[in-house]
Amino acid sequence: MQVNIKDYLPLFKLRVCSLITFSAVVGLISVSTVDTSISNIFFLSLFTMMSSMGASAFNHYFDVDIDSVMQRTKNRPMPSGKVVNSRGVLVVAILLFLSSILLAFKILNPMTGLHLFLGGFVYAVVYTVWLKRTHWSNIIIGGMAGSFAVLAGGASATPELCLPPVLLSVTMFFWTPPHFWSFAIFHREQYEKANIPMLPVVIGDAKTAWYILFNTVVMVASSLIPSILGYFGAVYTLTAAVAGGFFIFRNVQLVRNTTKEMAWKNFKGSMIYLGAVFLAVIVDVMIK
Repeated sequence: MQVNIKDYLPLFKLRVCSLITFSAVVGLISVSTVDTSISNIFFLSLFTMMSSMGASAFNHYFDVDIDSVMQRTKNRPMPSGKVVNSRGVLVVAILLFLSSILLAFKILNPMTGLHLFLGGFVYAVVYTVWLKRTHWSNIIIGGMAGSFAVLAGGASATPELCLPPVLLSVTMFFWTPPHFWSFAIFHREQYEKANIPMLPVVIGDAKTAWYILFNTVVMVASSLIPSILGYFGAVYTLTAAVAGGFFIFRNVQLVRNTTKEMAWKNFKGSMIYLGAVFLAVIVDVMIK
């Protein structure tokens, strides 16, 4: 049987994995007292991408039943029938994930490998297998996967506890719920049909909008702590404040007008916020 690579690529959620990998690189660069080598960035990016792709493939394997129910996911490789070897997908997912951890342990350091393991484990097991189908807090806990990527980046430069990547991981942790809850408002009927207890399904769109606003305010406050402690300079501070103010504005719009259109604008606003803040970290460190 002929294999079409294009049918398999969506299994790995390359766009999401690229964001996770970028988060890890930002965590590395945030440790500004350490010289960052090209080889360090390369191996960190490679292993983070591999572990994320493995966890993503497992997510496709495990969620094939609910993916076939929802309109937005029914054309994914497995529910659409483009990929029928489910056992092969599982094997590839496990091999990608475990090999990335072992390589990170050997080539970088054990702390980097540990953080990559925890990130993948939280996403694949804690979120996908357990919380996604059972409790509305699924995305809060599941969002820790992105935070571990930032910590992995910091650990790749300095294995001992270093505050800048820790603080950025906290911001990443608070960013995930408003990002995904906005997405869940937009797709609420589909999650409801698949019996997935995303927050809008459990408490409704209007109350979820208030949860989003509260969470975003906490996130913006947390993003300013590195500036208060003197780790980053004016570029980061101004960007975090302006981008944070923009995202809060979008949240307020969503509270006042909880529609799918506004939820989607809020979702896109969350991406603009995170991209701006992470780029500001890189620029701020480079001009020091």
